Amino acid sequence: MFERFTASARDVVRGATAYAARPGPGTVGEGELLLALLDGRGSPGAEALAALGVRERRASVERSLDEARRRGGLTAADAEALAGLGIDLSEIVTRVEQAHGTGALAAASGPPARRARSLRGPFGPEAKSALERSLRVALGRGDKHIGDEHLLLALVARPGLAASVLAEHGVTHADVVRVLGDRAATG
Repeated sequence: MFERFTASARDVVRGATAYAARPGPGTVGEGELLLALLDGRGSPGAEALAALGVRERRASVERSLDEARRRGGLTAADAEALAGLGIDLSEIVTRVEQAHGTGALAAASGPPARRARSLRGPFGPEAKSALERSLRVALGRGDKHIGDEHLLLALVARPGLAASVLAEHGVTHADVVRVLGDRAATG
């Protein structure tokens, strides 16, 4: 599958792997893919995020991702749903961190990091799923390559961390499809 990736899509995968190397679970997830997409310049996916105003709100996106990690991968929408049931997720996180240390749930949110890393990186299940979906998105659009635009579409096509964080910032799957369609029509 990686042989079909464009240079920009490969850059996203490399960037996501670099983000995963930072302290934390040590695996690539949807958040790392989203951050790597935001790092891009001049590619369809990166420019779609810029056109939707996400690049200029990068700091806010990073905070949302960090908070979700702190909550063990639960998004703000998850926290809101639990609050509707009378469960205060922030109180639970605080108690867990008091008992087990700051970031205790963040470390538990992904599979343990492996010592030996493959060339393709330590991808968690949600990142693997997004990469597989990007192939289906590309095939569905009749493209013979997988670009960063396909990765972006795969991230927002289903509920998940990236889609939730983007939704918190006013970006939906329909918005991404519209902007990419507009860009294809003018490009």
